[in-house]
Amino acid sequence: MSIKLYVGNLSYETTEEQLNSLFSEAGAVASAKIITDRQTGQPRGFGFVEMESKMDGQKAISMLNGRNIDGRALAVNEAKPQQKGGFGGGRGGRGGRGGYR
Repeated sequence: MSIKLYVGNLSYETTEEQLNSLFSEAGAVASAKIITDRQTGQPRGFGFVEMESKMDGQKAISMLNGRNIDGRALAVNEAKPQQKGGFGGGRGGRGGRGGYR
C-alpha cells in the first residue's frame, strides 16, 4: 500500500527529478510532484511524493524531515487527505457571510 507525503519548504529551484532522486534514497518512489502557481507556473515551495510502501514512507520521513537541501530545512510528513468543498464546506445561510450578526 502506497503512502503520500507532503514536502514543504522546498527551494524554488528544486525540480521534480531532484525530489524523486532524493526520496529514492529511502525506497521506491511512485511519483513526485512540485506544486506550481496556476497563473504564473512558478513553484510554490512545496510538493508531494508518493512512496510505494508505507514502510518506505516512514523511512523517508525519518531520513529527510529537517534535512537541509539548498539552504532550506525540509518539512516532510504524511499528507492529509484533500478536503472537498474548498474552504472547509459550506459558508452558512446568511448571504455567504457566515457567523453571527
